[in-house]
Amino acid sequence: MNDVTILIVDDEARMRKLIKDFLLQKNFHILEAEDGEKALKIYQEHKEKIGLILLDVMMPKLDGWSVLRQIRQENKQLPIIMLTARAEEQDELFGFELGVDEYITKPFSPKILVARVQAILKRTMQKEKELKSYDGIVIDNEGRTVTVDGKTIELSFREYELLKYLLENENIALSRDKILNTVWNYDYYGDSRTIDSHIKKIRHKLGKKGKHIQTIRGIGYKFEIK
Repeated sequence: MNDVTILIVDDEARMRKLIKDFLLQKNFHILEAEDGEKALKIYQEHKEKIGLILLDVMMPKLDGWSVLRQIRQENKQLPIIMLTARAEEQDELFGFELGVDEYITKPFSPKILVARVQAILKRTMQKEKELKSYDGIVIDNEGRTVTVDGKTIELSFREYELLKYLLENENIALSRDKILNTVWNYDYYGDSRTIDSHIKKIRHKLGKKGKHIQTIRGIGYKFEIK
């Protein structure tokens, strides 16, 4: 967590310094912006390393809602905490609709702010660890999505379950019977050649990465990265 860069966006220099001083004590890296336009500029320049944004709502040039909306158009995952002097229900609901992760109402305890930042980052990093990459093939079990080098591919329910089973058993030769019993369940009485058909479709959708699904003659299949 020490390598995380946090962007603090607030038009009050005193507020930015207060937050910055407490976050620096926890070894975070800090970027600052005094208005919405500057925030978007810094975000575009450093988006590969920014791990969280603390975003004030009321700012000159471009308010926090507009900044949030533009960032969410290209990045749905980046944790964003809104700092607001208003705690009205409608404002909070509007923010959550736009994709804010949490609200902190001013005035606030800097220690509580740091604790919330650490809690959100812990959850985010834990999820990232769960998304294991197999040479660019990533399965998100929570969202039931598969990406190949960052691009989402469309799989049917059975194709998804079959690919997931192969990946979870990387380097293990799986017989057709075992695949049928696990992916299609024990009540399936069809021809095992249906597996071959699904494998063919999955390989095609994986493109060049389809080569990792190997045919084990007389047995079945194995996912292996050489």
